Amino acid sequence: MLNFLNESAYFGLALSLAAYFLGWILQKKTKIDAFNPLLISMIVVAAFLALTGMDIGAYQRQTSVLSYLLTPATVCLAVPLYKQLGVLKKNAAAVLVSVAAGAVSAMASVLAVCFAFGASHEIFATLLPKSVTTAIGMGVAEELGGIADITVAVICITGVMGALVAKPLCRLLRVTHPVAVGLAFGVSSHSLGTAKALEIGEIEGAMSGLALVITGIFTVALSPLFAMIL
Repeated sequence: MLNFLNESAYFGLALSLAAYFLGWILQKKTKIDAFNPLLISMIVVAAFLALTGMDIGAYQRQTSVLSYLLTPATVCLAVPLYKQLGVLKKNAAAVLVSVAAGAVSAMASVLAVCFAFGASHEIFATLLPKSVTTAIGMGVAEELGGIADITVAVICITGVMGALVAKPLCRLLRVTHPVAVGLAFGVSSHSLGTAKALEIGEIEGAMSGLALVITGIFTVALSPLFAMIL
């Protein structure tokens, strides 16, 4: 059985899709945001690998196609943004300043936590790109000397937590403007937050997609400077 799991070409892919579909069904039926499809799929896949002893390298090889789809999926976020170009032009200055502040504060918070706990440079470089998409974060972590595999997990957890918390937090703080809400989702929880923002509204989704891209640019540009501190 274990040989079949490790030698199969597509079992890991089928497992991942099935786990995600399970999470999607749970969230759709219960309407509970905590049943995020990505979170459920992470738990299911991790439990399966631990229980069966399946080789993680084999699983990564079987699911490599999903990694290849990350970049084109991110590019597709340009479609709702194009539809809201008028809103973007009207709020260009506010968008740029707020996203820059969000990107810098995200990296500064990682720096503060690593300083407080005496983390090594390797751990700092691993956690630094937590607020950008996986496609960007892995490259940044590898370039700075971090552990890219852990970076992927941290990015996923950040996205899931942001998608869960951002909406109630905006409601608590009485942030209702669609541009502000969308930017908050995109800066704090990248593509997962953007998916959630699209459920709220088209403007929110477009602004979140824009914030996701600009946050990635700021992170790529500024992370080497932050990496020099620790």
